[in-house]
Amino acid sequence: MSAKVVVIYSGGMDSYTVLNKAMQQGYDVHAVSFNYGQRHSKELLFAKKVCEQHKIEHKIVDISSINQLIGGSALTDDIDVPEGHYEEESMKTTVVPNRNMIMLSMAVGYAVSIEAEAVYFGAHSGDHAIYPDCRTEFVDAMNDVCKIANYQAVEVRAPYLAASKIDILRDGLAMNLDYADTWTCYNGQERACGRCGACQERLEAFAENNTVDPIAYQD
Repeated sequence: MSAKVVVIYSGGMDSYTVLNKAMQQGYDVHAVSFNYGQRHSKELLFAKKVCEQHKIEHKIVDISSINQLIGGSALTDDIDVPEGHYEEESMKTTVVPNRNMIMLSMAVGYAVSIEAEAVYFGAHSGDHAIYPDCRTEFVDAMNDVCKIANYQAVEVRAPYLAASKIDILRDGLAMNLDYADTWTCYNGQERACGRCGACQERLEAFAENNTVDPIAYQD
């Protein structure tokens, strides 16, 4: 019987690649997605579709009530989503306080309950400058804590922690993944806006890989 792992799966291209990487490594994958009160739930619909296609055990957990405690982000509050590349100072408005620690804690609890050996998530080097909870020191510290927080040790794995989104896409394309099954845009409209930081970084990754993004954009 294959060892179990839990994958935190947002429905975006990074976690989609992580999900498929875990499957191709032969693990019995259990996916968990979180509704944390983000501006839209479109990416969760993509996550649900992919898990149904692959017959992956998938839970969508509503933790939107935490917005009573953690606010001030353009992803959860009535704040304009900034446009432009991630490296610009304005992109810090997309930080959701303590998001990854909250999600990892819940995913580790799930892993313990189903006797899974690890929790995977899609932090990568492109996020380091903006998001403190995607940095190596955070992941290492969480990994240390999650090995002792329960009777059963759970490892926190971020396979692309030292990689860029360009590298992640390159790996996914080598696995013949279809990125039409992902949603990245911060705006939940019919088509991706192409202007927000998430879209800009995604488009750059496809351009650097000499590949056309299969999703539709407004412009």
